[in-house]
Amino acid sequence: MPKSLVSLPLSGLFGVIKPSGPTSMDIVNQLKRLINNSRLFVDEKKLEKVADKKRMRKGNVKIGQGGTLDPLADGVLVVGVGKGTKKLNDFLDCAKEYRTTCLLGCETDTYDSEGERVRTVPWQHVTREKVEDALAQFRGEIQQAPPIFSALKMDGVPLYDYARKGIPLPRPIEKRLVTIHSLELVEWKGSDHPYRWPKKAFSAEQKRALARSLSTVDPAAPVTDDGIAENETTASDEVPTAFVLQMRVSGGTYVRSIVHDLAHALGSAGHVVTLTRSRQKDYVLEPTEEGDRRCVPWEVFVAALEDAGEKDADGWTPWEREVLDKLVIVDGVNKS
Repeated sequence: MPKSLVSLPLSGLFGVIKPSGPTSMDIVNQLKRLINNSRLFVDEKKLEKVADKKRMRKGNVKIGQGGTLDPLADGVLVVGVGKGTKKLNDFLDCAKEYRTTCLLGCETDTYDSEGERVRTVPWQHVTREKVEDALAQFRGEIQQAPPIFSALKMDGVPLYDYARKGIPLPRPIEKRLVTIHSLELVEWKGSDHPYRWPKKAFSAEQKRALARSLSTVDPAAPVTDDGIAENETTASDEVPTAFVLQMRVSGGTYVRSIVHDLAHALGSAGHVVTLTRSRQKDYVLEPTEEGDRRCVPWEVFVAALEDAGEKDADGWTPWEREVLDKLVIVDGVNKS
């Protein structure tokens, strides 16, 4: 049903289906180009002042996102425009759902396939049954340590700086209390998949630097290969095991840490190779509950950046209509 608008421009919230590859800020910056040139969000008089209609107005409409996704990740990204940005904090500490693929036998510095190999270990002993049994210890309220290669700061210094420069951590990384509402193994891929370990590996000096940074807080932290020679890690024809997890978690949960810690619990190592956020509060990829809200596919915006398209009977371009149909309006709508 069309929304009854009192006045333009509008402020509000909508969900975008982020693709894997770009950062969340890349997505926001691309959206700015469209939003700053749309009468949905900008006063028409300001738009009329743009002398060259072929040029996009840079503008200064306030735009933000309600929970960063890693470049590797795809899925739900909530965007706020204008006064809608004031509502974005509601999406930080809320229930979120993810689907992720774990690849065994290799640990990376970032805990995902975007990073470099830190160590490789045997994985052949891990079975579906062992994974299902191990999941129980990660359900409910758990204490979770963020990855050392993260932007979190300790004494004003990002954790990744300690790790890369070999500076000993002044104290253990503070663990966070998070809630894993549900955690299930939904697909066992075994060796039937296209995923492989990253080709780039930590040098001996990088491993020593990481060991030094961890030495004061966890001298036993493994940073060396175990049972697989360095020259065998890429030469072997044996494909490492992969499996898919689905989870519903509280805000502040690191999915990469769940995969990393689970692999350790299985006596191996592992990292994330795919990650999809399927729910952020009431924004979802596929509605399953009353009140769920669909998101706008990123392809809609990509097409609009190339060509705005024909306007409909109400004067809206295709991307504007898609956003308007899914927009939760904070300001500018008839409440009656």
